[in-house]
Amino acid sequence: MGLFTAIKRELFYTRELAGLLGQLKWITPDSERLTPDALEDSVDAHADRPAFFTEKGEIVTYAAFDAYANRVANWAVAQGLEPGSTVALYMGNRWEYVAVWYGLSKVGVLAALLNNQVTGQPLAHGVSIAETSHIIVEGELAGQYKTACKLINCDLTAWVTDGVECDLDHARDFDSALGEVTSRRPDRSRRAHLKASDPCMKMYTSGTTGLPKAAIVAHTRTLYYLHVFGAAAHAHKDDRMMMVLPMYHATGGLCGVGAALSYGGAVIVRRKFSATKFWDDAVETGATMFMYVGELCRFLVAADPVPAEKQHKIRVAIGNGLRPDVWPRFVERSGIPRVMEFYGATEGNVGLINLDSKPGAIGRVPPHLAKRFNIKLVRFDTEKEEVIRNAQGRAIACEPGEVGEAIGEIRPDDARYRFDGYQDEEATKKKILRDVFTKGDVYFRTGDLMKRDKLGYFYFVDRIGDTFRWKSENVSTNEVAEALGVHPGVIQANVYGVEVGDYSGKAGMAALIVDKDFDLQALRAHVHQELPHYARPLFLRLHTEAPSEHTTGTFKLKKTDLVRQGWDPEAVDEPLYVDDDEAGAYVELTPEIRAAILSGEKRV
Repeated sequence: MGLFTAIKRELFYTRELAGLLGQLKWITPDSERLTPDALEDSVDAHADRPAFFTEKGEIVTYAAFDAYANRVANWAVAQGLEPGSTVALYMGNRWEYVAVWYGLSKVGVLAALLNNQVTGQPLAHGVSIAETSHIIVEGELAGQYKTACKLINCDLTAWVTDGVECDLDHARDFDSALGEVTSRRPDRSRRAHLKASDPCMKMYTSGTTGLPKAAIVAHTRTLYYLHVFGAAAHAHKDDRMMMVLPMYHATGGLCGVGAALSYGGAVIVRRKFSATKFWDDAVETGATMFMYVGELCRFLVAADPVPAEKQHKIRVAIGNGLRPDVWPRFVERSGIPRVMEFYGATEGNVGLINLDSKPGAIGRVPPHLAKRFNIKLVRFDTEKEEVIRNAQGRAIACEPGEVGEAIGEIRPDDARYRFDGYQDEEATKKKILRDVFTKGDVYFRTGDLMKRDKLGYFYFVDRIGDTFRWKSENVSTNEVAEALGVHPGVIQANVYGVEVGDYSGKAGMAALIVDKDFDLQALRAHVHQELPHYARPLFLRLHTEAPSEHTTGTFKLKKTDLVRQGWDPEAVDEPLYVDDDEAGAYVELTPEIRAAILSGEKRV
């Protein structure tokens, strides 16, 4: 049985990977086939079919989608924008969002996809580094945009779309401007000089650890994202992709949208994710595919069961960040037969796909196909936060089961292995590792710690910088979060290290989102049973719901904010607890207890 299973597994992976790579081999850096060319081909093949289903019940055909995009392209030309120019987008999820960046790409103009969750200084920062003179603002977000206006340090013309009762000073009406231009396709000569290696758009890093960086996304990368997951999922024209993720991120706006539009299917556009409405919506709309991030699945598992969980037609869920503690519960509750977890970053050149739904794995590179992939794991010093090198100055490859940093060889002549960097040159340099295995070789640093098993399955361990040392041991925040996450009543766990007086290293702290059934002391018993003493969080911070000001658009808590506030009860307006060995319980963390810990009077 073991041999038969092994043969079946290898045949499956060989067939699927060979087919996948074969379908994408046309995406090359020197190709003249660009993102708008591929989308126009899909439009022409499916003109009268639905491309989008909106929240208002509207059906937008491929032809209508293309006509709107053509108006955007002709508007850009009317503004005097040249290929290589940038237009910033500050919009929520709507079908026009995709049409705007698609239209701009028809005439070689880049869209900078701003995070519509941020305001004030972070938004002003994003606009400023976009290097743009135009920004398109959705009317509903005008109030948020106004918080950044005085902080933006560049000349900017704001255009408002769907701006009913919008009071944004000096803004121009984008919808009226589109009505003044033709819906005919602009002549392809406007982008004829471009290659697939040229920039298509700008996207931003998530900002979980500071201000976001603008990543340059070339047509090669855009095309790859638009096609790879549809190819892997065997997408077809009758598929409907449920889209609740933000479209300013690559996972939703490119990978999810592309899995439908590149194959004649349709995108079900939703402004926001709702755990209580999701399954009923999926049934009503006939969704067959679903793009997720791990925390979204956690919220679905934490919600009360509903009949629609087993009545939908979703055949595949595609996404990343689904933790091992959530995975089996999500599959059991949803009944979705295939979970296609993947690993990748907007700007990175390392990609993995879990094609056979092995729980916990972020992808697989079969040993006999390893030469077809650029990913390597190298030994890493978590204290010094640097790659370990041998006496000859070369990196040391990890053995199966050994944790190391994932790196990807940079090959400019291969679409999968390119690294186009950020607009910030210094930020780009920090992501490059040189002379790794041989003199002159160049690798991209993912900043992620992983391990792989003997069969080639890869498992995410932690982000570099998140792993910390306490009591002379390395603590993986991801593994601690998984242990916390399986306990009843815990909806979401975010683990990080905090400094404690003169103690060496950092102590563990966990910010938990909990429900009404949460039992604090039962959690302590679970933690003490499941985790070694050094990995047990010393401090707890409790949320009764996700605080929106401290979360990204993909539901992740911003560790920068949490670490800054730390374990000071006078700086945190939520319940704080400390694991008190003398009391044998989590006790409320008061200013007096904090002072005793800092003075050394109370040992931890």
